[in-house]
Amino acid sequence: MVASEEILDQLKTLGLNSYQRKLWTSLLSNGTSTAGELSDLSDVPRSRTYDVLESLEDLGLVRIQSGKPMKYIPVDPKEGLERLKKNYKKEYEEMKNKVDRLKNSQTFKDLEKLYETAVESTDPGEFSGALKGRYQMLQQIESMFKKSKDRVHVMTSKEGLREIHNNHINHLRDASERGVDIKIAAPLNGDLENIVDKLSQFAEVRHIPDNESAIGRFSIVDGNEFTFALTHENEVDPAQDVSFWSKSDHAARDFLEPLFQDYWKKLDKPKRK
Repeated sequence: MVASEEILDQLKTLGLNSYQRKLWTSLLSNGTSTAGELSDLSDVPRSRTYDVLESLEDLGLVRIQSGKPMKYIPVDPKEGLERLKKNYKKEYEEMKNKVDRLKNSQTFKDLEKLYETAVESTDPGEFSGALKGRYQMLQQIESMFKKSKDRVHVMTSKEGLREIHNNHINHLRDASERGVDIKIAAPLNGDLENIVDKLSQFAEVRHIPDNESAIGRFSIVDGNEFTFALTHENEVDPAQDVSFWSKSDHAARDFLEPLFQDYWKKLDKPKRK
């Protein structure tokens, strides 16, 4: 039995490359096999088969049976995926520790100096670009919220408000504790009462009525950095969502913030039941 494209695509989401996916599924379907047999079954070049099978052994998906010729034994998929999960968890913890050590080192201070020097000598307009996918936008917003010092202004949709609650509520709470003023405008009708109550503990939240047209989905931080969605979230897949990010003082402070403030004055606070 040859693995379907759907199976191979699903295994790709687990981080297995093309050769790993083909060899593992070939081994699962053929049982104990030699490298040569697996090369023929999977169309993986024989020159690459040995090192790829070794990488699968490291991941816990394959066992090696010594002998001449050497043979490979498939690990039960359920056990194999549990091993894979443990391997990734171990790698994550190791990388996290490396990052934490780096952040507490002189090297990190030197990296910050390099960046600050570049920022000072570069036109602010150069620090801008498109963000492809909702995940990239959420990551950029997280970075902005974490660095905020004075104010955060957010204009968003119902779904955007849910995303802010699910992904950024702790970052905004921390910002509020630092003295950052937080204002959020969004349509608050429907099942958002619990979310609004939580956000209202540290942010001022106002309602965009159904008969009003929002002026976009954007976040402005400290009047010098912003993200602005360029696509309608209901018309594209999250992976295709596109937004614009910039550190332009002029665009943030002299254009978007006045736009937000004028609109904000027209909005009401959420009504409590």
